[in-house]
Amino acid sequence: MNLKTIEKKIDWQHWMERWDAQQSYHLPVREERFQIMLSTIETLCPADSVVLDLACGPGSISQRLLSKLPQSQAIAADYDPVLLKLGKEALGDAQGRLHWLKVDLNDPQWTVKIQEVLKSIGRNSLDAVLSSTALHWLTTPRLIDVYRQISQLLRPGGLLLNADHMAFNPTLPTFLSLAQQDKDQRKKLLSRQQQSEDFGQWWQAIESNWLSIDSSLQALFDEHNNNYEVRDRRYGKALASLHISALADAGFIEVETIWQRFDNRIMLAVNG
Repeated sequence: MNLKTIEKKIDWQHWMERWDAQQSYHLPVREERFQIMLSTIETLCPADSVVLDLACGPGSISQRLLSKLPQSQAIAADYDPVLLKLGKEALGDAQGRLHWLKVDLNDPQWTVKIQEVLKSIGRNSLDAVLSSTALHWLTTPRLIDVYRQISQLLRPGGLLLNADHMAFNPTLPTFLSLAQQDKDQRKKLLSRQQQSEDFGQWWQAIESNWLSIDSSLQALFDEHNNNYEVRDRRYGKALASLHISALADAGFIEVETIWQRFDNRIMLAVNG
């Protein structure tokens, strides 16, 4: 009897689903956030919009956007090589509608790559920019600069939707206390849900699985780990009021929170 070796392959869709599951474990309102963001795009933007999924991870927002708006296109941009690899393999290019880019928002020239994609598809500007739980990694001075750059990429009337934790002002101690209590209660709940996979466990599992199948992927994990080691961990932790001021200064003519759970917000900005 001839025994054939069965080649093991990475189940890209499985790891995409596990990414969404562990993200929702940490942020149970994640899908509600996405729904609000995409409904806003559907209501206010053209059906054939070009949307930048900024700090996209493996493209969770892009995947949902392209499904909801079948004439739209997405530019999925991120800095993490592992998450970009996962997104490319799991989602592909969606028949030419999904464009993957590796960009570093700490590089002042990051917009050049976006402009190159826009030129390649016959567009001069973006209709919208979406970001979720990502821009808090930027220091406050860099966040302010990124908002200015986003405004320059958007057409007049284009939209920025940023979903993230944006703190209350220090002059509102009752509000700050409520937000902190909500976080503390969430942490206690997570500690009791041992059956759920968290962020760290997901990363350990994916590295172990991928490298057991394809050792050539080691370079991606080396780069990922190095990025975390050198990342500026001061965080911006910008107040909601600072986000509003920075966006107004960047050229956005309407800025306000459109969805909120304590300090967890979706902020909408309309470009001037």
